[in-house]
Amino acid sequence: MFSYRRTPELPTREEALKGRAEAQFSLPERHTVLGNPLAGPYPEGLEVADFGLGCFWGAERKFWQTPGVWTTLAGYQGGYTQNPSYDEVCSGQTGHTEVVRVVFDPSRVSYESLLKLFWESHDPTQGFRQGNDVGTQYRSAVYTHSPAHQKTAEASRDAYQRVLTASGYGTITTAVLPATDRPFWPAEPYHQQYLDRNINGYCGIGGTGVSCPIGVAPADG
Repeated sequence: MFSYRRTPELPTREEALKGRAEAQFSLPERHTVLGNPLAGPYPEGLEVADFGLGCFWGAERKFWQTPGVWTTLAGYQGGYTQNPSYDEVCSGQTGHTEVVRVVFDPSRVSYESLLKLFWESHDPTQGFRQGNDVGTQYRSAVYTHSPAHQKTAEASRDAYQRVLTASGYGTITTAVLPATDRPFWPAEPYHQQYLDRNINGYCGIGGTGVSCPIGVAPADG
């Protein structure tokens, strides 16, 4: 996992690579761990959340291990290039960050609980990096799918900022934005559930050790 740019900098829409109208690959049909379809449409009653917290290999595993999560996908979001490739995203010329799409059953796991996992699984104060991984593709982001999720995500950011500040950390740099007009582009098949198929594969995920004061326990069932 790497970046081609020494000093990470987001491109403008005009500077970004144009991409292509169609994907260059087909997604696998099913999740290798959860067994459910990767691509939508998803069953009625499920909800979608998109999180960027550094390298998506380890980030995806965090979420597929969470009870109540129905499926997960690694992908790219928040940029301008249509159907980008991994190399293009790593070049810093698409504007995307690596994200995990989480499809979940809100009767079993709350959005607040997913946000708590998100905040505690990385350092959201690092800007265009996570640990030794440097580049715009590693920036922290939450892309929301409803006004209620937007409000909840903003409140969770503010709550976590207070405890981070008290623990000596800086300002959260996480983008909390609606997914509208910020399409999710699935990553190549070899990225999907990468750490299930490569048990000794690279994982750069690491949190601050500071507990986020939000979230409720998942309901039974």
